[in-house]
Amino acid sequence: MKTTITKIKGLTVNIIIEEAHHSDPHGGVICYVATIYIQPHGSAEKRLVRKSRLPGAAAELRKEIQRDGLRAFDRLLD
Repeated sequence: MKTTITKIKGLTVNIIIEEAHHSDPHGGVICYVATIYIQPHGSAEKRLVRKSRLPGAAAELRKEIQRDGLRAFDRLLD
C-alpha cells in the first residue's frame, strides 16, 4: 500500500490531501481512497472536507484549489 500526502499552504488554512492506493502486480488498482482535510494555521486539528474512492479525484481537486483557492469548495458545500 502506498500513501501520498500533499499539503497546499494557503493564507489562513492548509489543505491536506491524503491518498492511499494499493495495486496488483500487473498495475491494476485494488484499492484507492483520497481524503481532503482543512487545517487552520497553528492548529493540530484538521477537519474532513471530502472523501473519494475515484482514482484521480484528488488530483482534480488539487488543480481546482491551485486555480480557484478555497472557492473550489463552494461547489461541494451547495
